[in-house]
Amino acid sequence: MTIFCPLGSSSSGNSTLLKSGSTTLLVDAGLSCKAICSALEQLGSHYEEIDAILLTHEHSDHVKALPVLLKKLHCPVYGTQPVLDHIRQTMKIPEHTPLVPLPEEAFLIHDIELRSFATPHDSVGSVGYQFRTPENQLLAVATDLGHMTAEIMEFLLPCKAVLLESNYDDGMLMCSSYPYLLKRRIASSIGHLSNVDCAETAVKLAQHGVEHLILGHLSQNNNLPELAFSATRNALDLAGYHTVHLQVAKHTQISEPVCF
Repeated sequence: MTIFCPLGSSSSGNSTLLKSGSTTLLVDAGLSCKAICSALEQLGSHYEEIDAILLTHEHSDHVKALPVLLKKLHCPVYGTQPVLDHIRQTMKIPEHTPLVPLPEEAFLIHDIELRSFATPHDSVGSVGYQFRTPENQLLAVATDLGHMTAEIMEFLLPCKAVLLESNYDDGMLMCSSYPYLLKRRIASSIGHLSNVDCAETAVKLAQHGVEHLILGHLSQNNNLPELAFSATRNALDLAGYHTVHLQVAKHTQISEPVCF
């Protein structure tokens, strides 16, 4: 059985559980340690079961729990070399923690096969992940990307389930109180995916058979769950893909787990 579930996803904090076969992985640790442990318990799991932590990039909403969490855990942390260098230099990472650079090719963590792919984001080494479960099912996490690339689509198209960024509503961002330069950065090609961008990507994924879409990393200031949901749901329905299961990841609580 596979469980794929955001423990919380927003511009303030992100962490996602993937449990399949005998392997438990945590993608990012941007919630508090207490919140992560509580969420795992709600899903019938425990922090001691985590086999590895996979980092997408070094921004605080993806890594801030690491110093506390790694005092409890004795598991490796994977990321690009620039991300690992950054957290080692700026955070109190326990000396016993193995920091493992991501291989360029597919690799195994117990019985889950992983591939990373570069994402266009204003960070030192941002990536997304594709996972192959012991049952040969493909899943992916793709957030914090300013635009969709052909390379990323190659990783996403074969997937059964995808956690996909739907960060902002264009109108809300335009009318927000954010400084102009920050608005420009968010909407740039190395910022975040908008609801419209996400909806367009969702239709392409549906054309290739995706079954479950989780919309994640919603801005708490420049988006609303109902706006993100309606943008993608309407696009899918208009294209005739009524059966794709769609949900919006909750900001600070566990979302509905995708299980198969």
